[in-house]
Amino acid sequence: MQKLIYKFSSGLFSVKNHEKIKGLAIAELNNPLKKNALSKQLLVEMRQSISELAASKNINCVILRSSTSGTFCAGADLKERIGLSNFETELVVKNLRDTFNQIANLPQPVIGVIDGFALGGGLELALACDLRIITKSSILGLPETGLAIIPGAGGTQRTPRVIGVALAKELIFTGRRLSADESLKIGLVNYVEEDGQQANNRAENIATQILQNGPIGVRAAKAAINRGMEVDIESGLKIEEQLYYQVCHSQDRLEGLKAFGEKRKPQYKGE
Repeated sequence: MQKLIYKFSSGLFSVKNHEKIKGLAIAELNNPLKKNALSKQLLVEMRQSISELAASKNINCVILRSSTSGTFCAGADLKERIGLSNFETELVVKNLRDTFNQIANLPQPVIGVIDGFALGGGLELALACDLRIITKSSILGLPETGLAIIPGAGGTQRTPRVIGVALAKELIFTGRRLSADESLKIGLVNYVEEDGQQANNRAENIATQILQNGPIGVRAAKAAINRGMEVDIESGLKIEEQLYYQVCHSQDRLEGLKAFGEKRKPQYKGE
């Protein structure tokens, strides 16, 4: 049996090592009866599993997906919100926001595989990933304004950073749902594949390419990009400089140079 890195008894969210690709973890949403709606229990399991991933030195890439074909995430569990006070609702949304921040801040690259609907919180979850691969049947959107609210778990901030301000405003103001081809055209996703299997294959192929590189370098590159996007370019260049100095002192950097000189594949250890 494949060893789970972290798993709870209800099994709404789990993380396991990939069976064949060393260094790759598969994180799965597993609540098909509710179309993986983001319930309180699911978020509890997700946050504790993500904490475990963040501390792992042996996992250098993550694929986030649903265990159920054709179902990614329908968004927030609105049934849980019925009858909540304003204060309780604010706490629920804060929990969502903190969870997605936790995913976005994972040191490892995260590849989201979306097969089916990714609406509201479902799309915000996908936006917390570094790369997004969807199937042709997928539908994406941020429909919150239709409920007289706004995307409150990162949607108003991550969407313009991915597709630009004007397109993000149109998507959020109208609440329009996007087809897979439309999502690709505006740069909301990286790839569109025929079905879930092909989307997973694409994700594993990209993960394999990432895992061939030095994990210290990849993690530093992610940190440099993410942190640099939040500041002006001069400050961003300072961040890049600091992170370069850090990787410059690694054993992996010396191994990379040695392997290049000896015309062989480097054996990186993340040190």
